[in-house]
Amino acid sequence: MGKVAVGAAVVCAAAVCAAAALMVRHRMKCSGRWARAMTILKEFEEKSGTPISKLRQVADAMTVEMHAGLASEGGSKLKMIISYVDNLPTGDEKGLFYALDLGGTNFRVLRVLLGGKEYGVVKQEFVEVSIPPHLMIGSSDALFDYIAEALKKFVDTESEGLHVSPGRQRELGFTFSFPVRQTSISSGTLIKWTKGFSIEEVVGQDVVAELTKAIERVGLDMRVTALVNDTIGTLAGGRYYNKDVIAAVILGTGTNAAYVERANAIPKWPGLLPKSGEMVINMEWGNFRSSHLPLTEYDNALDVESLNPGEQIFEKMISGMYLGEVVRRVLCKMAEEAAFFGDTVPPKLKIPFILRTPDMSAMHHDMTPDLKVVGSKLKDILEVSNSSLKMRKVIVALCEIVATRGARLSAAGIVGILKKLGRDTIKDSEKQKSVVALDGGLFEHYTKFRECMESTLKELLGEEVSENIVIEHSNDGSGIGAALLAASHSQYIGLDSQYLEV
Repeated sequence: MGKVAVGAAVVCAAAVCAAAALMVRHRMKCSGRWARAMTILKEFEEKSGTPISKLRQVADAMTVEMHAGLASEGGSKLKMIISYVDNLPTGDEKGLFYALDLGGTNFRVLRVLLGGKEYGVVKQEFVEVSIPPHLMIGSSDALFDYIAEALKKFVDTESEGLHVSPGRQRELGFTFSFPVRQTSISSGTLIKWTKGFSIEEVVGQDVVAELTKAIERVGLDMRVTALVNDTIGTLAGGRYYNKDVIAAVILGTGTNAAYVERANAIPKWPGLLPKSGEMVINMEWGNFRSSHLPLTEYDNALDVESLNPGEQIFEKMISGMYLGEVVRRVLCKMAEEAAFFGDTVPPKLKIPFILRTPDMSAMHHDMTPDLKVVGSKLKDILEVSNSSLKMRKVIVALCEIVATRGARLSAAGIVGILKKLGRDTIKDSEKQKSVVALDGGLFEHYTKFRECMESTLKELLGEEVSENIVIEHSNDGSGIGAALLAASHSQYIGLDSQYLEV
């Protein structure tokens, strides 16, 4: 019996040792994987770094590219498009004006009653209309007739006291957020469609002429007095409420900037200088590129696989369309090379753009002790149901790296504009306020992004200059801004404005 007992004990001890060895090996394997995952995260953080010295180089490069883009067509990655907007709203505008805001699968029609300095925006009304998918790829006439019909229907709902003076045409500001080669304040040819539209016969045509023909076909007496994009609309809306607004930046799905330039500082300007001495420039800053941008392997892969390789590099680093996708790509590498989510890579993680920036923002802002929001996002989006708290903390850290880089680069871009205008320093103790109007879902809803951008701006400019630089949220600039530009470029300027009963 003794021998049997000893033999059993030896077998038992061997089994325990084997199990322990397996456990140790498993732990070592896990700790090895974890170390690899942390290395991937650390390398990404280092390559994404935005120390203040690098941001100053980015700001300087932005200023240099602005000068080059103003000097000649094609002289820079920044298009620096002359908008032909030389009269921004002053607040004196009076009357009833319309706006059409076409920038995607929906369009909005607005009417705004302006009451001059005393009353401001007296009343505004709008309707939103969705465009049937077949019209986005149909004919020019079909699309513009559909828009004109909606416009006419909206005009027909003008209430008592809300119509133009007898003998006057209604005037419309047209926000058209597609690439256009502007030829005057109220004309511009379509360069290419984006956002799912594809009507080849409109490319190369004047979009205002196409809309005007459709307006005439439905029997509406209305004139398009201003063709603008959403960034210039935001600038106009901002200037209407605050005369110190000098620039506008959109930080949303995409990104762009526009600012007020001295007309005599535009070497490529073809004709006589405008009476106002000013000209609004549409920078198309999403296309900015510089060797100083902290690009990583993930950014390069995203760019190569995008619909527009080599283009919009700045936009791909800072805008809402791409931030979540950068996070996904880093997680993908961690899953593939460090088994971050276990032995198999979650199939959903391999789908480009499955992780949207609003989801990234929700995870980044998760304040629950066990990071419950991160857990539920992983489960709902990537079908990862067993995430540990340690894993969730890493994901929050990754969101922080991507958002911080984007926010700090956005701030450097704004400083580049201020430098170009000579407003990044205080001259002769003159305290001149400079207001930048900002709009877009990323700026409005991603709180940590916005706060980081604002604090970086202060860091770059220094305390004294920062006191004179104001970031102001300009909500719905693209809608009301177009109506305000229709007013500031009205054919009836100088004539008595219509009588307003307020």
